[in-house]
Amino acid sequence: MKKIAIPVSENNQLEDHFGQCEFYGIYTISDKNEIINAQILESEQGCGCKSNIASVLAMQGVTLMLAGGIGAGAINVLNNSGIDVLRGCSGNVTDILAQYINGQLIDSGESCLQHEHHHGDGDGHSCGH
Repeated sequence: MKKIAIPVSENNQLEDHFGQCEFYGIYTISDKNEIINAQILESEQGCGCKSNIASVLAMQGVTLMLAGGIGAGAINVLNNSGIDVLRGCSGNVTDILAQYINGQLIDSGESCLQHEHHHGDGDGHSCGH
């Protein structure tokens, strides 16, 4: 069994920016690659690398975060809590889960560098994913 977290915005879409999601969907995947449980965890608004979300997700048993834009700081915090991160995801959460289960997701290898350099300056946010 594996627990996966996904930062979610309205309309069941993956939030492009990890720290700005409305909530996290936590999905339990069985050894037969079936979704056997889904729950919602409210998100603290703000930077993911400075919140306690990594420890909260780890306490829930999450071992993988499927993310879109996410900075290196947030990745480090998640990794230090035993949570791997697969970057570059986008679109509908249901579709993303199906792609993951079918082995069709590959980490983009790109951290959200603009977030690292312009944290909180009010400029638009753009990630290379």
